[in-house]
Amino acid sequence: MHINWIGQTCVRLQTKNLDEDVVVIIDPYKPDQGDFPRSLSPQIATYSKGQEGSVTMSQNPFIMDTLGEVEVKGVLVNAFASPDDNIIFKIVIENLNVVHLGRLTKKLENGNLEPIMSPDVLLIPVGGNGTYLDPEIAADLVTALEPRIIIPIAYHSDTDPKALPVENFIKQVGLKPESTEKKLILKKKDLPQEETKLYILEKNY
Repeated sequence: MHINWIGQTCVRLQTKNLDEDVVVIIDPYKPDQGDFPRSLSPQIATYSKGQEGSVTMSQNPFIMDTLGEVEVKGVLVNAFASPDDNIIFKIVIENLNVVHLGRLTKKLENGNLEPIMSPDVLLIPVGGNGTYLDPEIAADLVTALEPRIIIPIAYHSDTDPKALPVENFIKQVGLKPESTEKKLILKKKDLPQEETKLYILEKNY
């Protein structure tokens, strides 16, 4: 599986199914400024806050913007409710559980935590400023969820200049980043077994 952070809470996941490339785009919301694609061509697109404000989706992807469960091209998508009318997605690709917290701004209670506990990969919005999780709350959520790999998203960038820098979250979570990359390529066998690793992705598409 390939993971790219495109900007804000937008993430691209790519896998193969029967020799076909399968792309999942999460939260393709068009920013007010900065470098961002005008259109995207996934097989699956998910939205944590509805489709309003999305960039153009070409090639007629399967759209998921409501609660429920669906399997498309070997990718299993579960959508769970959370505070602020936000949707949390758990996406299973190549036997990897990827949890994307959407545009979450508030801490999760036990009922919200249970279906997304112990993810292999946690994509967590850390930019605060009333739009995303504050770094302190984000760090507490990491402790509660116990992911194998943490990838912070929705921090300060050209498309989100008011968001807090990722360094604020790094300080709160207390982990040394493994690397700063444009893309993370991950297989089940590569997951850390006894620890949690933090990866910082450069905004890239």
